[in-house]
Amino acid sequence: MTHSLADDRSTITGRRRIAFAVHTGTERLSGLSTLLRSLALTNPNVCEDFVVLHPGPADSSFDALRRLHPRVVTRRADERADLFRLQGYDTVVVLSPDMVVLGDIGELLRMRHGVGAVPQMLCDEDGGERRAVLPGGLLVVQRSDVDEAVAARLAGVAGDGGQDPVPADVLVPLDARYDFLTHRLHDDTPVPAHVAVLHFTGPSDAPGYGPAAEARRRFEMSDEEFRAAYCALPGDKHPDLLAHCAPPLLEARPSLDLVRTVADVYRRQGRYDEAVDVLAPVVADRLDAPRCQETLGVCLMALSRYDEAEARLLLATASPDVAPRAFAQLARLAWLCGREEDAHAYAREGLDADPTDAGCHSWYTRTRPEDPEPRQPAAAADQLAHVALFAEGQENAGDKVLPEAVRMCFDTDTGPRRWYQQPVHRLVDEAALEQLNARRGVIVGGGGLFLPDTSPNGNSHWQWNVPDGILARITAPLAVFAVGYNVFDGQLYRRGRFAESLRALVERSAFFGLRNHGSIERVRELLPGELRDRVRYQPCPTTVARHLLPGRFDPAERSDTVLLNCAYDRAGLRFGHDYGHFLAQMATALRELRERTDVRYAAHMPADEKFVHDLRREHGIGLPVEPLYDMSNDTVRDLYGRARLVIGMRGHAGMIPFGCGTPILSLVSHPKLAYFLSDIGREEWGLSVHDRELGPRLTERAAALLDDHAAAVADVHDAQKFLWETTRSNIDELQEAFGRA
Repeated sequence: MTHSLADDRSTITGRRRIAFAVHTGTERLSGLSTLLRSLALTNPNVCEDFVVLHPGPADSSFDALRRLHPRVVTRRADERADLFRLQGYDTVVVLSPDMVVLGDIGELLRMRHGVGAVPQMLCDEDGGERRAVLPGGLLVVQRSDVDEAVAARLAGVAGDGGQDPVPADVLVPLDARYDFLTHRLHDDTPVPAHVAVLHFTGPSDAPGYGPAAEARRRFEMSDEEFRAAYCALPGDKHPDLLAHCAPPLLEARPSLDLVRTVADVYRRQGRYDEAVDVLAPVVADRLDAPRCQETLGVCLMALSRYDEAEARLLLATASPDVAPRAFAQLARLAWLCGREEDAHAYAREGLDADPTDAGCHSWYTRTRPEDPEPRQPAAAADQLAHVALFAEGQENAGDKVLPEAVRMCFDTDTGPRRWYQQPVHRLVDEAALEQLNARRGVIVGGGGLFLPDTSPNGNSHWQWNVPDGILARITAPLAVFAVGYNVFDGQLYRRGRFAESLRALVERSAFFGLRNHGSIERVRELLPGELRDRVRYQPCPTTVARHLLPGRFDPAERSDTVLLNCAYDRAGLRFGHDYGHFLAQMATALRELRERTDVRYAAHMPADEKFVHDLRREHGIGLPVEPLYDMSNDTVRDLYGRARLVIGMRGHAGMIPFGCGTPILSLVSHPKLAYFLSDIGREEWGLSVHDRELGPRLTERAAALLDDHAAAVADVHDAQKFLWETTRSNIDELQEAFGRA
């Protein structure tokens, strides 16, 4: 498979689907090409679907548009009114081939209500002036606010000729700069600098409108000129647009900078093999291209071509500017291959190059020789092997609590005496295979391990770095326990190698349990029919902590505290264009909640604290922070167990407090949160971060839980019952498979 496929679960997360849309015939396609070029060159970080409705030209007529943009969608439509009935989108920005984009239109993409339009100044028959929306003007349509009658009026086909196309009750007036009419620029008046969308009301080459015509001519260029102009733009560019424009330009105008640009965008999209194919022939053993060597080394490592990757990264260390990053990657590579001493040495070399480098410091600390355990481990045949993500230092608090919770299901002793630890990202080679087979069983999980990009490898295309040949030779009973399908809504990934590895894993496993039914459905889609029934339900063990540690989490008195958590990894996939809206809605809710209770922020990792900084800067609200990433597992559980309510965006910011018996509300920015709430039959505990009325709804639901807190806690306890019954049944089955030590 050459290209990745995007996962689409917007119906679960509420993620807004946005499109630009035009209605045109064949005669106006050249104008449409100019519009597309102007949109990309003035808003290089925007890449939404561009829907072209047309009365029926041949499909090949749109090839010129497809060369300019990766997301051109063509649909047959006879009338302009169909622009306002587009299926599959929530927000539609209606444009015209008579327009060019001259500036930032981010404000239009952030709109959430009604129909945005510019009321234009018009003259009536008596010489008076009035404002009205022109039928062919720019519109920003929220489809949930447009019924059939409004759609007809928007198309200018309903009512009498004096009726405004946009009803007053749905009109959201826009500044004139978003639909600036060229008839205002007669006598060669310059185009005002603030204009974002220029709308030609007559021929673009009409006499007396020279500056307007010149503004349009800036975007009348060949495909190659357009690609070169886009790639030369400063600042961030959308990876999909860059991946569309840069490779053809590289063929036409090869250069080292362009090679690195293409390879880097392929790397960001998970297309590591294509990045290697682009870089390797050009870079060779050059010492004057350290950044290219670094990128090549990282991509080779993602393909599990470790020897080649190490050679490239060593070449990159020749540059003082690149050396610290390259040494950090070398330390990671050595650690992945089980070479702890080499990893420590590489990290030390990186710190010699730059004592402040955080990556090298992290690897230096992680690979520091440990003191020997005071207790002798049990015999290998009496141990269980545990394959998981073992977080350290200030890494995600949820990833620290989870492995211990898994072990609690099988043994009261969760330490190294009874457990052999195999980090999930570390390569399973012959030596590791021997260690796994020496144990009485191998448990893989829990957590969202079915994810392609946290630590990519070419062996499985998910988080466990195990080649199929090694997997087939695991003789100890193998259990996949409470693992989740963790792909984000809208995330690109390649399914081919992942599906092959998944099939081998299911065939080899004595038990294959996933943590929610959403994951079960997604994984079954990738398996042949004869294997689908082997995929079973095993809830995340953090959700049954009250039963794993009986008597610990039923406090006689709770703190009068609501804890809040947000997450920022892959923020573009979580929030899209709605982060400002989310922040404002949360500010509304927090002002209300703080009137009645103490609200504190529970940071699972340092990056989570971005919310606190943004909230203070944008809305003047300060929140005290509980740094869970610096706490022990017991302290994290106790903090969540004493709170009256937890409002969380991370999966374990919901599952851990729920497991401790605390009521929760989930801020849904990832399908897994909705999957969990569906499993326990409490969908009303989830609110999409994209919800237009998030603030009032969050306030209302939080108040309801706090007002009748005893009933809310009892509801949590009741919802846990089925999870514990399922877990206990699965544990009994697995203990038989492993044999009791």
